Amino acid sequence: MTTPENASEELSGTPPEAQPDAPPEPLPGPLVGADWLARRLDTPGLVLLDASVGAHRGAGRRIPGARPFDLDGALSDHTAPAPHTMPGAPEFTEAVRALGIDDSDTVVVYDGAGLYSSARAWWMLRAMGFDRVAVLDGGLPAWTAAGLPVEAAAPAYEGPRGSFTARPRAGLLVDSATVARALTDPAAAVLDARTRGRFAGTAPEPRPGLRGGHMPGALNLPFGELQDRAGLMRPAGELRAAFRELAGDRERLYFSCGSGVTACVLALGADLAGYRELAVYDGSWSEWGMPSELPVTTNGPEKEGG
Repeated sequence: MTTPENASEELSGTPPEAQPDAPPEPLPGPLVGADWLARRLDTPGLVLLDASVGAHRGAGRRIPGARPFDLDGALSDHTAPAPHTMPGAPEFTEAVRALGIDDSDTVVVYDGAGLYSSARAWWMLRAMGFDRVAVLDGGLPAWTAAGLPVEAAAPAYEGPRGSFTARPRAGLLVDSATVARALTDPAAAVLDARTRGRFAGTAPEPRPGLRGGHMPGALNLPFGELQDRAGLMRPAGELRAAFRELAGDRERLYFSCGSGVTACVLALGADLAGYRELAVYDGSWSEWGMPSELPVTTNGPEKEGG
């Protein structure tokens, strides 16, 4: 990861009043708190993205200056059969440039639900080769709970185009064939972020036409269990314990959910816990659960630990 210069450093021989804008200081990690962001909100080169989906996307309020990372719009491939499918590199480049993002920028992403769809934006940017990105812990609810300002306006951007260029990384977003192999790999674990009822097939799927249940051999870790009652991510030690309880000593982790969104919350939690071999199943249950030859079960030892 490229380390930006410290914003407080003075350029040699340049009077303070004549200094050009310095890039933001390095991110402390993949997660930042509301207090960290509030102190740096107006820093040149720091871009704030609102990745809310559903009703939260249309709530008509934002952290000052936030731009829309629209997972229901340009930031998904609408020609794919599953929702929220990752666009190709050219389309992703175009959508991110339209948000005025440069390759040299630092990005913080949040969402209106708390910590839900923002992790998807974080993972997509990383999958496209951009590492200077973090998620706002607790999202907009944590920001407002801290008494910080909110604008009565939807996220928007009308400035100049950016220079961002997607540089796809292999293996961060995977397909059903890769997941099928992982399910039988003793060195890997597949974790499903859906609710326990949906995983067991006792609760209906929100999307019509999908089978109930889960992949044989998958493990259930609902994404909300990685967060505390305030909606903040749990400490790294607790996150590591939650993953080890299910995956044991397996370090290669694959994540699935309904449409590839909350699986990225598990990826964020695993990253914070120190795991490094991580992948998200892009199609998730919206693909696997469709009527097909892909196996589905509603019982078995894969429920153990959950």
